[in-house]
Amino acid sequence: MKIIGTHTIVYSKDAEADRAFFRDVLKYRNVDVGGGWLVFALPPGEVAVHPSDENDVHEFYLMCDDVKAFVGQMKKKKVPCSSVHEERWGSLVHITLPGGGKLGVYQPKHPLAIRGGRRKVRA
Repeated sequence: MKIIGTHTIVYSKDAEADRAFFRDVLKYRNVDVGGGWLVFALPPGEVAVHPSDENDVHEFYLMCDDVKAFVGQMKKKKVPCSSVHEERWGSLVHITLPGGGKLGVYQPKHPLAIRGGRRKVRA
């Protein structure tokens, strides 16, 4: 038995609009698994396990190599963005998806597991 990947689910009040965002704005490759139901390929990912007082609490973020450039691209496409917040672990922005949900995108300040622990991101 071998784990072959992960499958992330983003719940949305307007799934069709958010699927169009991932397809047309972020340009993620996708497959139609039937009836216009799109499943998207994601960039390489990481998982971190944080301590919590409860189980079954999960978060989903996209990572980028230049958060300011990302915000500039999103603003050109009229995607609402929060201001950039500097955290110990990265520079974080939240974008608003067409369905109204928020999605965090950050430029890591920590070493990346997907790059063997090397930090190959812009400062």
